[in-house]
Amino acid sequence: MLILLSPAKNMNFDETERALPATTPALIDETRILSTTTRGLSTSKIKTLMKISSDLARLNRDRFRAFDPDQPGSKAAALAFAGEVYRGLDAGTLSDDDLAYAQDHLRILSGMYGALRPLDTIQPYRLEMGRKLHTRRGESLYDFWGDKIARHLNQLLADDADPVVLNLASNEYFKSVDRKTLKARVITASFKEEKDGQTRMLMVFAKKARGMMARWAIENRISDPADLVKFNAGGYAYDEAGSSETDLLFTRPQPASPGAKAKVEA
Repeated sequence: MLILLSPAKNMNFDETERALPATTPALIDETRILSTTTRGLSTSKIKTLMKISSDLARLNRDRFRAFDPDQPGSKAAALAFAGEVYRGLDAGTLSDDDLAYAQDHLRILSGMYGALRPLDTIQPYRLEMGRKLHTRRGESLYDFWGDKIARHLNQLLADDADPVVLNLASNEYFKSVDRKTLKARVITASFKEEKDGQTRMLMVFAKKARGMMARWAIENRISDPADLVKFNAGGYAYDEAGSSETDLLFTRPQPASPGAKAKVEA
């Protein structure tokens, strides 16, 4: 079984004390082609493309200009991405054995790199998959990556008797996996909070839960999709009534937000 996650907009390239093996992204040749386009983007184009401030646009212009696919990255992908998903995954506290397992069973989808292993070293960038970016292959990153990500996943799953993808990525990123090309069953997990008899998805909690489920599947070496219903990290429990064979729902009582907690305690 292969687990898919989205990347994060925010990145942290502070040095870590832990020495980890470093690997090169598998689709780096495609990244090299894409970087010829991103290197030429102006500050104004980046600001419009990403809908970000002028300061952030200048930062990312400088990042694109400095980006060199022929040089090794400076930090492992699973540690460089910062955000709720990666707080849930907390890759820095996984054991060496768990990280080795994750190398074979976890992929992070990426607008710049296509698909990353946790220990693939990367350079700073920001390039969301859903943005409209003209390249020689079309008008979007979906056009640029085409069926390449799906074919790469097929290679990873080629030896599995029953290939399965556990989709913990956002819709924006999972759309980069061409479903007509992918030769695997896809199981998607979603996470909702219960309050006053109602369930709803709160994105900040759902993102963290995706990371927590990825970590749980890694630590428990989940290979049989039937075992996914046992996920219980963070207080979540399988909701059979809201699930199907391909879409698994997990719910929990909604925790108080940090702001609400602070208000009550004050």
